[in-house]
Amino acid sequence: MATPKSDVEHETLSADLSTDKLVEWYSRMELMRRFENHAERYYQEGKIAGYHHIYSGQEAVAMGIFAHLGPDDHIITAYRDHGPALARGIDPKPAMAELWGKATGTSQGKGGSMHLASRKLHFWGGYAIVAAHLSLATGIALAEQYKGHDTVTVCMFGDGSTNNGYFHEALNLAKVWDLPILFVCENNLYGMWTPVGDVSAVSDVYKKACGYEIPAKQIDGMNVLHVYDEVAEAIDHIRAGNGPYFIEALTYRYRGHGAGDIEAYRTKDEVAEYKEKDPLVQLASYLADERDVDRSKLETLAKEAEGEINAAVEFARESEEPALETIWDNIFAAPFEDRGSVSKGRS
Repeated sequence: MATPKSDVEHETLSADLSTDKLVEWYSRMELMRRFENHAERYYQEGKIAGYHHIYSGQEAVAMGIFAHLGPDDHIITAYRDHGPALARGIDPKPAMAELWGKATGTSQGKGGSMHLASRKLHFWGGYAIVAAHLSLATGIALAEQYKGHDTVTVCMFGDGSTNNGYFHEALNLAKVWDLPILFVCENNLYGMWTPVGDVSAVSDVYKKACGYEIPAKQIDGMNVLHVYDEVAEAIDHIRAGNGPYFIEALTYRYRGHGAGDIEAYRTKDEVAEYKEKDPLVQLASYLADERDVDRSKLETLAKEAEGEINAAVEFARESEEPALETIWDNIFAAPFEDRGSVSKGRS
């Protein structure tokens, strides 16, 4: 992994955050990690259907960025979306129920693992078509600019998306119209099972934004304090009306690309190396060593997070399946047999 360069003094921003706020971050990151542990377990047991992507190892990216956002700001991400959903504040119970395909889920069980969303939180979901959501994010930012709203749209995607046409179209228009959008590439070193350098002529992904004259930088995505500090400049740039900004967060996923990935493309030593940089361990060490937070308190928070996820699993287990008659609800097109007679209250 490349070593990101930074002009930000990390002691000047996150150092001003209260210890209580940082403890809150730690608690939320524990929740994210434990949610993924259980989600993976129940996928393997057949309780969760569809494809499945685990965010473990990348928690610092979502947590550090979202800490800058207000309730009216917008977020859209790709299909590795469980962690960002929880970081934004989606309740673990409906999130887990959505994975289980239950009626109590965030989308009544019809979206599943790759499509967690919340209208209330302006979290427009995981999106399953690689890079296509960059176009949607650009549209959201355009709408916000048109309405005169002082908001930021955050668009998160993997390194593999940057080789796709949607990526280049979105960045081009975002710059042409100077849209209030933060593009965040979560570079976990692999596009599915392929190292970035094998498929991209530019291995430092942030340099791709320079072709569109969008300011960009590469940051350490494994340390939540660094993420928070580094992203401040980008958020300020956007809110000042200066147009888009691009962040490449160097991070790492501890599990395979998705379900069934045997991880033959990387070594156990490599995974172990990055686990030494674990975002949760780094934050816990900082809290204990620099903020005098007792380790026993952090252990208690971890246990509480485990209990909350256990409760979410039970909530999902006990929830009802969606009723068959709701299958055509909340769609734009009527079923084939009803076309020409769309007056049944469907939306």
